Amino acid sequence: MTKYVINGGKTLNGEVTISGAKNAAVAIVPAALLADGPVRIENVPKIIDVTLQLEIMRELGAQIRLVNATTVEIENTKNPSLKPHELERKLRASYYLLGALLGKYGYAEVAMPGGCNFGGVRPIDQHIKGFEALGATVTLPKGGFIRAEAPEGGLTGAHIYFDVVTVGATMNVMLAAVFAKGQTILENCAKEPHIVDLANFLNAMGANVKGAGTDVIKIRGVEKLHGISYSIIPDQIEAGTFMAAVAACGGSVLVKNVIPKHLECITNKLKEMNVEITEFDDAVLVRREGRLTRTNLKTMPYPGFPTDMQPQMTTALCLAEGTSIITEGVWDSRYRYTEELARMGANVHVDGKIAVIEGVSEFKGAPVRAHDLRAGAAMVIAGLAAKGVTEVEQVQNIERGYETLVEKFVALGADMYRSEIPDSMGAAQQA
Repeated sequence: MTKYVINGGKTLNGEVTISGAKNAAVAIVPAALLADGPVRIENVPKIIDVTLQLEIMRELGAQIRLVNATTVEIENTKNPSLKPHELERKLRASYYLLGALLGKYGYAEVAMPGGCNFGGVRPIDQHIKGFEALGATVTLPKGGFIRAEAPEGGLTGAHIYFDVVTVGATMNVMLAAVFAKGQTILENCAKEPHIVDLANFLNAMGANVKGAGTDVIKIRGVEKLHGISYSIIPDQIEAGTFMAAVAACGGSVLVKNVIPKHLECITNKLKEMNVEITEFDDAVLVRREGRLTRTNLKTMPYPGFPTDMQPQMTTALCLAEGTSIITEGVWDSRYRYTEELARMGANVHVDGKIAVIEGVSEFKGAPVRAHDLRAGAAMVIAGLAAKGVTEVEQVQNIERGYETLVEKFVALGADMYRSEIPDSMGAAQQA
């Protein structure tokens, strides 16, 4: 078992280079299975979720070659093993294998997705709705698996309206529809940058996808896709996490390898909080000297403020002067981590989807847990800003989505390290 030990209270200064986008990679990597021929993917984040995906794909029979730390080459097999694998239970994004395999082979059976659990259920009903509209039969056999099977003549294009704006279902149905006969029209689509990145990837392989980044996506089915070389976009949420950390800790950090337009919703809120942001072509300079000032924010689908930045920003606002109000507009519950912040001296009152924050002058180091990926990032930020020592447990949740997070913060002047503790001790502490 691993934990992070953080000796906080130090400002952050220097430069940090942002990795490839997690939320794009977990769809693009399995999408490589759609191609006939080798697919080379660059700027791949070295995170647990992608590592698990590559292991699952290798089990399916795909040839995986790691070219370097951030580049992978994938060549699909003509006769894959389509049996579900236990590894899929550890991975929320395992469901993208469902869309890719259904689209390519007309059959997929995948373990129900695992990954983050922050108090609410991540439903896949809209995924199922989309697959069924394309003509697939979807069943949930015993054992926690989901099975999708196309009719004998293959999938057929359809007009699909999503009941809610959903990133996962938008991307998954895109994967299934690239070979469907005729035209598929998706309405009420999510618009996030990683959806555009997936569409660009598919189109580069020969797909016909139009409208990604708007609420209507049109997909004209093609007969086959070919191999390509493609580079994944930078991670908007990782960049925002470092920006929020500078806001909480103070200092001056140049955040490199970013697309500033993707960060506008985060940048605008930080400016309201008395953080200075200077934009360059592919970088942003983040400075904070005086005390943070209060603000209100509501999470919304892109281009609104991202729900995946809510815990990090809430943590910074705990140190702001005045009262801030956070409204979670995407998930029913995402405030479990505030109990951990309270152990460090934060004053947060949660009522349903609303959190009211009374700013405090400082955090105090304490033992805390990373209940999920973004909550874990929030705990790291709190520890970096706190006086004294903070120990963050369950860091496997953090490493699902952040590449070399400890090393990147240490390079900015943070005093933190990974500590291995015996499993028996960790189990006793969690009992």
